Amino acid sequence: MVKQELSKIGRTAKWAITGAIKGTGETAASIVSATSDVLKTTIEGVAQVAVAAEQAAGQIVSGAVEAASDAGEDIGVAVKSAVKGVVKGASDVGADVCKTAVAAVDGAIKAAGDIGADTAKAIENATTGAIEAAEEIGSDTAEAVRSVLKTAVKGKDT
Repeated sequence: MVKQELSKIGRTAKWAITGAIKGTGETAASIVSATSDVLKTTIEGVAQVAVAAEQAAGQIVSGAVEAASDAGEDIGVAVKSAVKGVVKGASDVGADVCKTAVAAVDGAIKAAGDIGADTAKAIENATTGAIEAAEEIGSDTAEAVRSVLKTAVKGKDT
């Protein structure tokens, strides 16, 4: 297994998710909550919220994937849950949900590749997580996220 170099944000996400998984034993819910919280904390006080959310999204997802891998958790669940949490967090702070979803999916694909996981499955799980989060936000948001992911993520029919 190849270890990836995580950014400070990625390491923070990894620590938060590792603690959440160990503390609750509920992998999916823990990852959704932790990634959403890390995104919101990361961009708190930043003037350009949208840019900060996009930049942090992939790093947070990478940290989540590495934490799940280290803990022996299901990588597919981690990818889906991390992307879902990041997209929900972006919505909570008023960031561009579509751009954040694309950045999170890209981060999931890269993270899966870095640890030797199936990138096709990562695409499937990541887009599913992004769309589920967008559906919880609203039908217009869900349609916008579906549309942007169809053009931004090659090889996956969302």
